[in-house]
Amino acid sequence: MKNNYSKVMMFSTVCIVINIVFGTLVGILKIPLLFLDTMGTILAAAVFGPIWGGAVGLLTNVIIGITTNPVDIPFALVNMTIGIIVGLVAMKFGFNLITSIITGLVLAIVAPLIGTPIAIWIYGGLTGSSTDFFVAWLLASGESIFTSAFLPRIVGNLVDKVASCIIAYVIITRLPKEYLKGALTRVKSE
Repeated sequence: MKNNYSKVMMFSTVCIVINIVFGTLVGILKIPLLFLDTMGTILAAAVFGPIWGGAVGLLTNVIIGITTNPVDIPFALVNMTIGIIVGLVAMKFGFNLITSIITGLVLAIVAPLIGTPIAIWIYGGLTGSSTDFFVAWLLASGESIFTSAFLPRIVGNLVDKVASCIIAYVIITRLPKEYLKGALTRVKSE
């Protein structure tokens, strides 16, 4: 039992690092419509379930908040929700290519529904991301602050969350089968 717990803790730590490193790298490179800051959360949730996925999401944002930007801590709610949703899907349906794409599409709607009010409350809708131009343009055209902040986030999340789920699926299919033994998810290759 202790060995299994150690494996989960080590894997979860790597997933937190994946979130931070890929999220930071994409932010520095200003790659449009891509964030990759929840890929580790998706990976942990697909392999070990909703509790570990939610924990990875929470800890990622807390660590980023403590080390670089305290304003990111409220967005932990988004990252935790992603972990919970992916973990529940993986437990019920497995995490194959089809479920990863469908899950990414669901996350592309759910994440902005939670993140937009946070972004409006903390940043006034503009967060310094590649979608800010479109937020400002929609605001200038007379749209409400919620609509202006929400619509560009959906577009960005459609690309990001589907890509993150597919990348996580590919990583899982490459993990040693003995490592996945005892994991909560059913991973099926197609």
